[in-house]
Amino acid sequence: MKTIKITGMSCHHCVMAVSRALQAIDGVDQVQVSLDTGEATFEETAPVDMTVIAEKIRKAGYNVV
Repeated sequence: MKTIKITGMSCHHCVMAVSRALQAIDGVDQVQVSLDTGEATFEETAPVDMTVIAEKIRKAGYNVV
């Protein structure tokens, strides 16, 4: 499992937006986003460039630390 820190989330809607953004990436599976910790964890089923992940999260309106 990989874990990334995300800033800007403040509600359940934010969690769902980040989850959808990550689930839309080929090679990302089993996404779990926590509002309490401000983190997302996921499995990589294929190599995924972290810049792609960060860009998808930024487009959803949040930031990767």
